[in-house]
Amino acid sequence: MNVKTNKQTKNKRKGKRKGIPGRHNTATKNIVRCKPSWQKQRVNLERKRFYQNVSITQGEGGFEINLDHRKLKTPQAKLFTVPNEALAIAVATEWDSQQDTIKFYTMHLPFPFRYGVKIGSSTSIMGPSIPAQTREVLTSHLASYNMWALQGIEFVVAQLKSMVLTLGLIDLHLTVEQAVLLSRLEEEYQIQKWGNVEWAHDYELQELRARTAAGTLFIHLCSESSTVKHKLLQE
Repeated sequence: MNVKTNKQTKNKRKGKRKGIPGRHNTATKNIVRCKPSWQKQRVNLERKRFYQNVSITQGEGGFEINLDHRKLKTPQAKLFTVPNEALAIAVATEWDSQQDTIKFYTMHLPFPFRYGVKIGSSTSIMGPSIPAQTREVLTSHLASYNMWALQGIEFVVAQLKSMVLTLGLIDLHLTVEQAVLLSRLEEEYQIQKWGNVEWAHDYELQELRARTAAGTLFIHLCSESSTVKHKLLQE
């Protein structure tokens, strides 16, 4: 299967920065000397598109994604494979939909391969068993955060009831709305079946979004390495 590209040229938009109205006479002004961590992370998750065509092939370990004549690999330099053709087509479509710039934070399907771990599924209330290697990888990743950020991660996990959704949110693979929706699949099913109680379900949804957004912001701010300096403005 060949997925042909349809590259579109985007016009560059130029604009002037606008200040905040009504704040020219304040005594102090906070000046951020570098970009926030989430902006840096987003830049790091972008690169110039280097391929023309996307295709899939079936190998011994499963279905593979080809970017021109290159095999797609994981961040750990291992061959990227998926178990079936349908998933391979979906992943290939995400890669083919990228324009002049590859924006990895818009590609949600390869998320487990971001860390090189295996995520199982289960119909049991106890959940799937977690391989020892997956535990080691996630433990090593979490150890890269400081104690403040870890407290924020713990808070968001408690809201979403999922480490996977929390990491997807932190890494900009998911928006707050998407993460919250995925965390409420059972509740959304019950609402569709039995109806929505506006004063209860709507409030719970907005409250969960607010807590999740606040926790995520807390994590990024605690991971921020920039300094904020105060400059006295002379009238």
